[in-house]
Amino acid sequence: MPLAINSTAPDFKAHSTHGMIWFHNWIGDAWCVLFSHPKDFTPVCTTEMGVMARMKPEFERRGVKIIGLSLDKVEDHNRWLEDIRTATGHAPNYPLIGDVDLRVAKLYDMLPADADDTEARTAMDNATARTLFVIGPDKKIKLTLSYPMTTGRDFNEVLRAIDSLQLTARQQLATPANWKYGEEVVIASSVSDEDARKRFPDGWDAPVPYLRLVEMPA
Repeated sequence: MPLAINSTAPDFKAHSTHGMIWFHNWIGDAWCVLFSHPKDFTPVCTTEMGVMARMKPEFERRGVKIIGLSLDKVEDHNRWLEDIRTATGHAPNYPLIGDVDLRVAKLYDMLPADADDTEARTAMDNATARTLFVIGPDKKIKLTLSYPMTTGRDFNEVLRAIDSLQLTARQQLATPANWKYGEEVVIASSVSDEDARKRFPDGWDAPVPYLRLVEMPA
């Protein structure tokens, strides 16, 4: 059965550029972004790896750990890191998992269970290993984003989504389209008008009865 939002993120043990990773233990009480790549030394993924290294402080400010996955050996990853630094000015400062046997990619439903695990596989063979997962401290999948090989990921959108996920995990709120941190939020449908009046005594804007917009709480 495919992984879905609120599924438990599969646990695994794997080698990485930062040593052995036992995934759930490594996450600990943090949030996590796991993002995957079909092969080392691929152009779009090279840019993504560097951008995530540059943006790592923004993720850390939100209590989020970053970990990459690419379907090659750790030895290949270590050679790739220098290319990433040369191309982007930033070498990855987070773990990059080696997955030449495709075990993790299959656990996360990015490749079919019967995919062969030969090193002769090309990036096109692994093209579906382009999914990003946001995982909560409870080890549940909170969000997935899948991209084709030719389209680089927008990690600012990932940060925006994490801001929403973390806010709505703490309070009975939702966020509207194109929301950014600090803008109006939606009072969740599970909150009655009576309870909403207690929490928001200054009231709210309701263009239609089921859409109650209110300033974001401090």
